[in-house]
Amino acid sequence: MRPRTLALLALGLALAGLAAAAFIATVLSPRIGIVDAGAPGEGPPAPRWVAPAALPPAAAAPTRAGVSGLVDPAWVAAVAAESGIPERALAAYAGAAIAKNAERPDCLLGWNTLAGIGWVESRHGSYGGASIADDGTVSPPIIGIALDGATTALITDTDAGAIDGDAEFDRAVGPLQFIPGSWANWYVDASGDGVADPHNIDDAALAAANYLCRATPTLGDEQSWRTGIAAYNGDPAYLDAVATAAAQYSAAAERTGRNGD
Repeated sequence: MRPRTLALLALGLALAGLAAAAFIATVLSPRIGIVDAGAPGEGPPAPRWVAPAALPPAAAAPTRAGVSGLVDPAWVAAVAAESGIPERALAAYAGAAIAKNAERPDCLLGWNTLAGIGWVESRHGSYGGASIADDGTVSPPIIGIALDGATTALITDTDAGAIDGDAEFDRAVGPLQFIPGSWANWYVDASGDGVADPHNIDDAALAAANYLCRATPTLGDEQSWRTGIAAYNGDPAYLDAVATAAAQYSAAAERTGRNGD
């Protein structure tokens, strides 16, 4: 096993340990979204499922702390330009996929699936004029509507307003739209700054990866992939939107000729 592979495996296992420590018995769907389902462009009907894109090539040496520093920056630049995904968001999705595949290669999680979810949930952290800083923090914070039972599920406050600012009802938060109860299950510091923050794209991307790989044993076949996405959000329109976006992103990466090794 190459030194780089050993380093990635060690990081994946370390991050997995943090996620496991956060897991509690009751698992809630991560989000109840704020962005209408849609795909990043017109095209044919949504595919039934999306195979994992080739694993992104790892950086020769980490470019920053955390998962986003694991990815070859030339790959990030090329695929971001072709796909339209902001570089900072793409580095988070790709780095989370590298880390998760090092720990759980059987899960077969593709970065394109995380990117598809990120598009539908928050337009890659840009919803409402938000943007992603170099450290991965999305600001202004992306916070959904109150889950007060009027037009949504009823979820009364579970975090005393600590991460969603609402001490009466829960709200989905961050670029991957975790509700507080679900974040309590899956929180992880994937950015390496010592804080697990649902408003940080690195932390949110790896937490989503952990959730998906717990929701289904593998994402490498149609039924399992659909099961995993349905666990994230069961709306058929949501699944179609994620599948369409994920397929388009995989195709964009293939067009660059910079597939993983």
